[in-house]
Amino acid sequence: MGSKRTGPAAMLDHRHADNLPRGTICIEDLEIGMMRYLQKQITDRDIELFAEVSTDHNPVHLDDAYAEDTIFEGRIAHGMLTAGLISAVIGEQLPGHGTIYMGQSLKFLAPVRPGDTVLAEVSVREIDYAKRRVTLDCRCTVGDTTVLKGEALVLAPSRKFD
Repeated sequence: MGSKRTGPAAMLDHRHADNLPRGTICIEDLEIGMMRYLQKQITDRDIELFAEVSTDHNPVHLDDAYAEDTIFEGRIAHGMLTAGLISAVIGEQLPGHGTIYMGQSLKFLAPVRPGDTVLAEVSVREIDYAKRRVTLDCRCTVGDTTVLKGEALVLAPSRKFD
């Protein structure tokens, strides 16, 4: 039997992949601990499109025969494709529309393979209301494996500037 899941991962069976409304949470309404997430299955098409847009055609992402002879023993998704899911949560949900990235740190801990379903989670760690800056903890998992973790610093939208 698998381990019992807790937190947002446990609720995935009961929610849509884009589980929470898209839009804007202004800094005046943010609170420490707020969290949003999305879930996405990474497809071959996602990897091909990312290679096209980014111009990163590394064969570890695109060529089965080449990738078999690497440390990963098979193709993997671009790390920045996985990180892009964090960007989607930040830009669409928390804080959402109007958010401006100021910085992002990332640690890639495990590969994401075609067909994997990634859960991208973002939570509010610190808020500087005077400067409209928000520090966010970021994490992506595949099943029980953390594949990416990091932190983002963003400029949050404010009702004062609407």
